[in-house]
Amino acid sequence: MASAINWFELPATNYQRAAGFYGQVLGAELQHVEMAGLKMAFFPASDGGTGGCVTHGNGNKPSAEGALVYLNGGEDLAVPLSRVEQAGGKVLMPKTSIGENGFMAIFTDTEGNRVAFHSMN
Repeated sequence: MASAINWFELPATNYQRAAGFYGQVLGAELQHVEMAGLKMAFFPASDGGTGGCVTHGNGNKPSAEGALVYLNGGEDLAVPLSRVEQAGGKVLMPKTSIGENGFMAIFTDTEGNRVAFHSMN
């Protein structure tokens, strides 16, 4: 098994707001797809990396409890983290060293999901 994770979904009560939040924070365009009443905004993924999306219409509800998804913070997670509050989220834990494993930070998105960033710098 190459990786234990191959997909994740972040639920949204307001799909447009959530997709806009992640597009702004990540500085990337999310790909929008709708099928059978389910709206999805796909995060960028390349080279067979782990994929995921913002979803609306599947019965899932945003939560600040439960699993914590770590998004790729790029070269330095301070860059996307600096956009979180401007985009409507809230930083819960600033950029924090985790020793030889790099850095992490935790935030809540516009929907109330608790999410994290990871980077090596």
